[in-house]
Amino acid sequence: QLLSEEVASQVAAGEVVERPASVVKELVENSIDAGADRIEVLVNCGGISLIRVTDNGCGMDRDDALLCLERHATSKIRTGQDLATVSTLGFRGEAIPSIASVSRFTLSTREKDAVGGTEIVIAGGRIQAVRDGGEAPGTTVEVRSLFYNLPARRKFLRTEKTEASHVEHHLHLQAIGHPDVGFTLVKDGRTVFQLPPVTDLLSRICDLQGAAMRQSLIAVEYECDMRITGWIGKPGVSRATRDQQLIFVNGRAVENASINHGLREGYHTALMKGQFPVTYLFLEIEPSLVDVNVHPAKREVRFHNGNAVRDAVSDAVRLALEKARPDWSQQFSSMQTTVFPPPALLKQEEAIAHKLPDSAPQSAQPELPPAEPELPGSMAPPTLTTAAVRFEPHEPPAPQPVSPTPAHRTDTHARARPAFRIHGVLGKLYVLMENEKGLVLVDQHAAHERILFEELRRRMEAQGVPAQRLLLSHTIQVTPRDRDWILSNLDTLQRMGIGLEEFGPVSFKLDSLPAFLSHGDPAQTLMEIIDELREAGRNASRLRLGEDVIATTVCRHAVKANDVLRMSEIQKLIEDLLACELPYCCPHGRPTMIQISYLELEKKFGRKA
Repeated sequence: QLLSEEVASQVAAGEVVERPASVVKELVENSIDAGADRIEVLVNCGGISLIRVTDNGCGMDRDDALLCLERHATSKIRTGQDLATVSTLGFRGEAIPSIASVSRFTLSTREKDAVGGTEIVIAGGRIQAVRDGGEAPGTTVEVRSLFYNLPARRKFLRTEKTEASHVEHHLHLQAIGHPDVGFTLVKDGRTVFQLPPVTDLLSRICDLQGAAMRQSLIAVEYECDMRITGWIGKPGVSRATRDQQLIFVNGRAVENASINHGLREGYHTALMKGQFPVTYLFLEIEPSLVDVNVHPAKREVRFHNGNAVRDAVSDAVRLALEKARPDWSQQFSSMQTTVFPPPALLKQEEAIAHKLPDSAPQSAQPELPPAEPELPGSMAPPTLTTAAVRFEPHEPPAPQPVSPTPAHRTDTHARARPAFRIHGVLGKLYVLMENEKGLVLVDQHAAHERILFEELRRRMEAQGVPAQRLLLSHTIQVTPRDRDWILSNLDTLQRMGIGLEEFGPVSFKLDSLPAFLSHGDPAQTLMEIIDELREAGRNASRLRLGEDVIATTVCRHAVKANDVLRMSEIQKLIEDLLACELPYCCPHGRPTMIQISYLELEKKFGRKA
C-alpha cells in the first residue's frame, strides 16, 4: 500500500537528519548559499531541545518561504542537466521539509528591501500558523524537540555532550571551508567561539586551532587539470585519526578514498605507519567531473577519474614538502661556517687522536653492528665516512668551509650546502645546533637512517630489482576488475621483478617475485602487491615493495645512540642530511630534527608570557 505523506516524510528524514549536527549542517549550508556573511548558531542540550540558526542572507518572500517547505522544491537546479554542474552546497530540496517533519519548526525570513517579513510555524510537518514578522533582513530557523514524534529515533541519540561536540565539529568544517563568512556558536548560553570574516585560510585555522598551528603547516599551491590549495602539516606533524584531515571539493567538505590515498602517497616515508597527516586541502575541479549526488547527506563524492585526482593530490603534497626545504637552508646559511666544539669534545677528540697508531689510516667511521646478510644484488649499505681531525687543546680549529653537493644528487634536488653552527652533542645522541631562530636538535641515528635509506634506494633503482624465479609456476585466478588492472600495468609489474603472463580469460601464470619478498603463498603475495600498488598510483617507485626491507636494513647499520662521533663526522652527517630529498624525517616517519625557537625558550624562562 502507499505510505501516507507523513510517514513518507519521516522515512525520507531518516536519510538526511541523523542527529542535531545534521540539522546544523543543512541549515548553515542554506545560509551560505543565500549569500550570508554572518551566521550565528545557538544550541541547547546538544541541539536536542533547541537549534537556532540566524543569518543575514538574501531572505525569502512569503511565497518562497511556503514553497521551500515542499519536498524537492529548490532554487538551485532546474533540469537534470543541472546536476552535472552543481556549484551550490544544497540542491536536493529535501533538508527543510525533512527537518520540519521531525521537530517543532519555526521559519522567520525577510528580504532586505521588504517592509515586513514572514513567520511560519510547523509541528511534525503540519503548518500551524503563517503570519507577518518584524525580524531583521535574513533568515532565522528554529528547531525544537528534535525527533519528538519519533521516539525510536530519539533514543538512539547520544549524550548531550557528545551531540554538542558533533555540532561544533560540523561548524568547524564550515568555518574552515568558508573563511570569508563570520561564525558564532553559542552553546547552552555560553559563547564557544566568535569568528570574524577573514581574507585568508591560515588566519581562520589559527583562530580555531591556536596561533602555534601556524608554525606546523606548509602551504600547498598546485595546478593542473584542477587547482589544489591549502595547508598541510610538516613532516612529523600527524594524528592517530583523520579528525584533522579536512578535505574540501568546490567548497564542500567531503570524504573520498582516492584523495586519502593521494595524501598518504604524497607523504610516503614522511609519515609514520598508523598516523594520518594534518591537512586543510581545497580542490577546485570542473563541476562536471565530480558527482555530488551520491549520498543523501552529501558527505561523499565520486570523481570521473579518481586516479587522476589521487595522482594530483600526491604531486601537490610531494612538491609542497620539497619546497619547504629552503626554509631550513636559509636559516642555516645566515650562520657562520666555523664550528666551535665545547671543551669536553676537544678533550675527547684529543684523547681519540692520541690513541690512534701512527700507521692508522686517515679515515675513520663509527663502529657498526655485526654485518647483515648481503642485500639483493650484493650491495652493502653505504657508511658514514669522514676525515679524522686532530683538535689542538688550546687553539680553536680553522673554519670548515662547506663542500659542494655530492655528485650523486640530481640537478632537480641539488642545492648549495648551507652553513651552520654546531655546539656539541647531548646524551651521545642529539646534536645541538644553532640557527637564527633558535636551537635545533638533530637525532644522529634518525639522520643517518635517512641518509643511508636514500643512498641505498638510489643505488638499487640504478641497478634494477633482483627477481627470484619460483621453482614451480603458479596459476592464479583473479577477478575481472583485477585482470583489467594487471593488463594495463603489466610493464610496471615486470619492472618490479614480478613475472606475470596471461594464461586464460581471468587467470595469470606467476613465475617470479622480487627476491626481498616472502614467498610463503605466491597467490596471496601477488594480491597484496596489487592492492598496494593500486593505492600508490602511477608515481610509485619500482622499489616501493622493498622499501620496508631497505628501511629495516639501514636502521641496523646506522649510527646508534652512545656512538661517539668526531666533530668532523658530525658536520659531515648534518651536511649529508640537508642534501637529502626529505631531510626532516627517517624512513619510518620519525623526525630527524626539531626546532626550538627563541620565543619558546623565553617562555620557559619566564621572560615572556
